[in-house]
Amino acid sequence: MNYQHCFHAGNFADVCKHSLLLVLLKKLLEKPTPLCYLETHAGSGLYDLKSIEATKSAEYKQGVARLFDQQFQLESLKSYLHIIKQINIENQLQFYAGSPLLAAKLLRENDQLILVELQSETFYQLKHLFKKDKRIHLHQRNGYETLKALLPPPLKRGLVFIDPPYEMQQQEFALAWQSLMNGLQRWSQATFVLWYPIKHQATLKRFYQIVKESNVRKVLAIEYWALPTDNELSLNGSGLIIVNPPWQFEQQATLILQTLQPLLAQSTQAGFNIIWLREEH
Repeated sequence: MNYQHCFHAGNFADVCKHSLLLVLLKKLLEKPTPLCYLETHAGSGLYDLKSIEATKSAEYKQGVARLFDQQFQLESLKSYLHIIKQINIENQLQFYAGSPLLAAKLLRENDQLILVELQSETFYQLKHLFKKDKRIHLHQRNGYETLKALLPPPLKRGLVFIDPPYEMQQQEFALAWQSLMNGLQRWSQATFVLWYPIKHQATLKRFYQIVKESNVRKVLAIEYWALPTDNELSLNGSGLIIVNPPWQFEQQATLILQTLQPLLAQSTQAGFNIIWLREEH
């Protein structure tokens, strides 16, 4: 695979994805029993926004940079921004935390993190970042395969985050969903989260249909788009498919996206959507 997230780190899609992911983890942390966090496409965990790659696209300027000096009322966004500021010096934005680092900052000493990354250089960076953290187990292998090989973990509670690059475009939507279902068969009580890009409405409709035709219960889709949603040449928005979302998460997600929409908009057509694709009967 050729995808490198360092070109896109901290963009509007990252802001939405990571702020919502932290809420999901905080909901799980309300109970004292330990939990397991598994991520299938972990990336390097930390990104230098002043690097050649990041400055080439400068996508973070339309994302995290717009939030960096904000004073939020929502505790969820305060928590997200606190971690971002924690990894930077003297209130100057240079580094962005990927989802593995955000999760590691939030989780407790008795929790466990399983991080999977296939690309050698990226895996080396991830290994270096977490070399002193005994909670973390690293695997250099295909992320989709781990949903069969590593589940269920010893801990009963937890969250699985599937965040692929979608280099195969349309085919990867079906592959990612099938992998999620494979994991769900092995760890049915966990919360599963699948990130996806919004580029083309026809692709999205086919994906929704695949989800609706499955036998999976309680599937929530949360989407944000900064640009008009039917341009195949750009990342217009992104979404999260959430299986087994925790109680009242939908309401919290709505408040987050209501707050972020005017800050991250790149078009008058920016907006968000929250849809139950499958509900429990």
